Amino acid sequence: MGSGIALAAAQKNFQVILCDINEAVVEAAKKSITSNLNFLLDKQKITAAQKEACWQNIIFTSDIKTCKADLIIEAILENLEIKSNLFAQLAAINSPETILASNTSSLSITLIQKNVPGPQRMAGLHFFNPAHIMKLVEVVKGEHTDDTTAQTLIDFCKQINKVPVLCKDAPGFIVNRVARHYYLEAMQIVQNTGIAIEDVDAAMEAAGFKMGPFKLMDLIGMDVNLAVSTSLYEAFDKAERFKPSALQIDKVNKNELGRKTGKGFYIYNA
Repeated sequence: MGSGIALAAAQKNFQVILCDINEAVVEAAKKSITSNLNFLLDKQKITAAQKEACWQNIIFTSDIKTCKADLIIEAILENLEIKSNLFAQLAAINSPETILASNTSSLSITLIQKNVPGPQRMAGLHFFNPAHIMKLVEVVKGEHTDDTTAQTLIDFCKQINKVPVLCKDAPGFIVNRVARHYYLEAMQIVQNTGIAIEDVDAAMEAAGFKMGPFKLMDLIGMDVNLAVSTSLYEAFDKAERFKPSALQIDKVNKNELGRKTGKGFYIYNA
């Protein structure tokens, strides 16, 4: 997600710092962005000069002390404590006016804000995968997010050719709350009837969906998708309709997370 967001911004001539404390992740981001730029060039979506300009707009680093900017978008693990600690570090090295945004797909922005100095300048900025292609971005106002911050993020999204939708902080925001049953009902059907996952995907795609639920879970990542389901299940007092599926729990336990591990509900070539 981080590399996709960086690419989306860099293509629109924003200067971007892409940081991860794990050097291997930084190298993977370089390869991903290079691959995506080459694809766009091959498809004549961009020129060689535009490819080079986009690449020059991105600084890759594993040193968090270099992460100083007007807008910082976090896209790390779906873990409240880890995210909160990261924002505390970022706030300490940045201006009080720096906008801090989380790409969380399910965690409460209001809870993340609790340990952030100047919580009014923090909000959710939820991109969808692949971030450089998908148009929708949820701009999430936490309890303390002010209107100026929200409007600045809306304007930023439009500048990078995205479609921003403003929403209040709530479990799953808009899309993940609505879409949860696309995944959960599909898995329940397979468990209860023995229908093949390929047939479920084919039926949904024939009905007009671009991707069936199992292909989409593999693309998103089983661990991320399960984390969102678990978060909503807890947020809605363990309502049965949000209960995570044993099928997906088993996949996560086996580290069969989808495309990123080479196997999920489907098997992928390296």
